[in-house]
Amino acid sequence: MKLKALLLLAIALLIIIPSAVAQEGEATEEPMECPAEIELPDLEGRVITVAVENAYIPFNFLDPVTGEPAGWDYDTIDEICARLNCVPEYVETSWDGMIVAVSNGEFDVAADGITITEERDEIVDFSIGYIKLEQVLLVRIDEDRFTTVQEFFDGDFTLGVQPGTTNYETAVELLGSEDSPRLLAFETFPVAVQALIAGDVDAVIMDNVAGQGYVGENAESLTYIDEGITAGEELGFAFPNDSDLVEAFNAALLSMMCDGTLDEINSLWFGDDAPIPGEEEEPVATPES
Repeated sequence: MKLKALLLLAIALLIIIPSAVAQEGEATEEPMECPAEIELPDLEGRVITVAVENAYIPFNFLDPVTGEPAGWDYDTIDEICARLNCVPEYVETSWDGMIVAVSNGEFDVAADGITITEERDEIVDFSIGYIKLEQVLLVRIDEDRFTTVQEFFDGDFTLGVQPGTTNYETAVELLGSEDSPRLLAFETFPVAVQALIAGDVDAVIMDNVAGQGYVGENAESLTYIDEGITAGEELGFAFPNDSDLVEAFNAALLSMMCDGTLDEINSLWFGDDAPIPGEEEEPVATPES
């Protein structure tokens, strides 16, 4: 089957993973059918540079115990390259400027829980969407001043968020201005989450899957309001425009959807028992300089 046709079929058959606010194991959609055979290109051992932030649990992060990188992005791209005969070379880079760097050809692909938007699609190409999610409010577990999204925004509470994200855009829209005194921007989501735990902000807005990851990591401190702020956003891998890797990745993703491998990876990283170190874990020691 031609890869162009595979792309169209993949869009039609797109599998939506269980939402973090749905019951465990309950999928919102299931594919009607899969092709009998999916032809995967052979990239002949090609090295693929992959931009990751290592700061977006459970997609990519550094294990504080071992210091080793882990997460959904690593497992998924490792499997994609196993099917396409390529070698992933992960490069840690900041979220700020990541998409522009991909657009400029500095990386072959970016894997960082990237929401597919029309604006971003003007400067990079995206894979098919592999996850559909919604934005939620992450809050302290003992929060009792508000219990709904409406109560939060009707009040005078402060909101932490990472700039350059769709979460930031949503926060600006809901608060009326990026100059709102209620809006506090942090360089990364982990810093925003630590500010929330410390009481420096009252909530953090993020995607529900990532929110579930941070709750799992800080189960004694955090929870999220079981109510979506937005819905229907899809995540995808980002590539330089006209990259030949787009169709190759789409074919591999479709094959993983159809044979159940993607479901297995989703169940590992998005379930209640995801292998995410908790607060009680001791960080890995670093040698003195």
